[in-house]
Amino acid sequence: MIRTKVVSKRIRNTKIYGFCIVLCAFFSINLQAQVKATIDSTSIKIGEQITYKINVEADSTDMVIFPEGQSFSPLEMIESYAIDTIRKKNKFNLIKNYGLTQFDSGRYTIPSQKVLISDKIFATDSIQVTVRTIEVDTTKQGLYDIKPLLKVEKASNNRWIYILLIIAILAVVAGLIYWFVWRRKPLTEEERVALLPPYDRAKLALKQLDERTYLENSQIKEYYSDLTMALRRYLDEKVYDHALESTTEQLIFRLNLLREGNKISLNKQTLSNIESILKRADLVKFAKVAPDVELAKMDRSTIDLEIDHVKESLPEPTEEEKLMNEQYRLAQIKKDKQRKIVVSSLIVVAALLLTFVGFGLKYGFGYVADKLTGNNSLQLLEGEWVKSAYGVPPVFISTPEVLERVESKTTDSSEIASQVIFGYGNITSPIDIAVSTTKVSDKDTTAVDLEKVAEFKLRFLEKNGVKNIIAKNEKFTTPNAQEGLKVFGTADFPTINEGVTEPGEYAILSFNAANVVQEVLLIWKDNDRYADEIMQRIINSIELKKPE
Repeated sequence: MIRTKVVSKRIRNTKIYGFCIVLCAFFSINLQAQVKATIDSTSIKIGEQITYKINVEADSTDMVIFPEGQSFSPLEMIESYAIDTIRKKNKFNLIKNYGLTQFDSGRYTIPSQKVLISDKIFATDSIQVTVRTIEVDTTKQGLYDIKPLLKVEKASNNRWIYILLIIAILAVVAGLIYWFVWRRKPLTEEERVALLPPYDRAKLALKQLDERTYLENSQIKEYYSDLTMALRRYLDEKVYDHALESTTEQLIFRLNLLREGNKISLNKQTLSNIESILKRADLVKFAKVAPDVELAKMDRSTIDLEIDHVKESLPEPTEEEKLMNEQYRLAQIKKDKQRKIVVSSLIVVAALLLTFVGFGLKYGFGYVADKLTGNNSLQLLEGEWVKSAYGVPPVFISTPEVLERVESKTTDSSEIASQVIFGYGNITSPIDIAVSTTKVSDKDTTAVDLEKVAEFKLRFLEKNGVKNIIAKNEKFTTPNAQEGLKVFGTADFPTINEGVTEPGEYAILSFNAANVVQEVLLIWKDNDRYADEIMQRIINSIELKKPE
């Protein structure tokens, strides 16, 4: 009896345990049923897009994180769509679509995708896809040559504004120089008189003396001062070049010597008249003698006549003297022209210096000098940058110039299935930019170790002549939250001169998704003052997918 009860109890416990196991299995199956993946087609043509859909049923309080990045390899994700949400009573049905494609024919398996729901990870089933080739009937479809590359003109910028501003400033400076230096200014009365021949100036001085009211106002001293000055100035220019500062006795003594030496043919009466008037003028100026007005008028007439006699007594200039006078005139013209050129040059130099100093104080003298000399790095920094995508999957990056496709030199490794490289410059250039997308051999399905990728790249640099490499690494996150590895440091890079190196810096930014590695290699030299800003701007622009 007791044995029967024990057996019965064991049977009942066994049923309870079995029921619990079945119940757990049911809930497990039910939980797995919350995540489901489907595709709209299992057979596509090369390059055709399929839609991969993940359907998640979760509570309203659950946090759901869908897979991102290139986790669908060997297929390539070309677009990630926004999440659609459908409410079903107290649950939510979340639908996430991805656009996938493949450019090689064959049978491929989309790997299981992991979805995080709260603190639990759920996996979808793997799905097989067939990619078919496109049959081309060459008998019906003509073949054509590849079209040549077209040169794309850069968009216009505001450079023409600066050109017009410079032209306007130069025009203003040129106008000022012409107006104040080269323009033939109207002559003043004194300048017109100064250009007259000595004889005409003497006659004009006497005429102006008649127009003044010295005698009417009993200004005898002023009258005789102007009268004798007209005579002395004429004698100073034509007869004796110290007539103005000589006393009356000295001047008459010199005139007598010239007459006796047959230098001038003045008669004694002319000399006597000149001496008499000069002495009377001395008495008026120094002894305050006041001659009669009529005598003063007579002295004026006498001086007028004696000036004519002095002119007649002077010998005619020889041909040699005429030639010397002409040469002197031409020399004066040339001297005046040279003076104007010097003044103009000084004004231009002063304007340029003031402009340079002004801009230098505002923007920095080094920047202004580089702007004037056309520094290549400065032109790259301030030029129109290009944002483009390189490789598949694409790397979006902004650069001063469009990167050109270059031949890969590292595809000889058995671990590399294919590699595409785009670059600007080279290892000897002041700035070197390279973007590469590398597909690792399909037999290696594990995630690529980015540190090993960086070591491989550093060995590649050593093989190309880079020495004294110092490396540091840190985690790097792009502006659109894609994580990777940044290896950076200093090194001595080769130059165009064999055996000569120069110090510089480098940065290697690596990202991976399954068996695809995306790299950005930047190299710049220490002697380039704008390279740091250029490279930082490039690094800040890196994105691994187009923002939604």
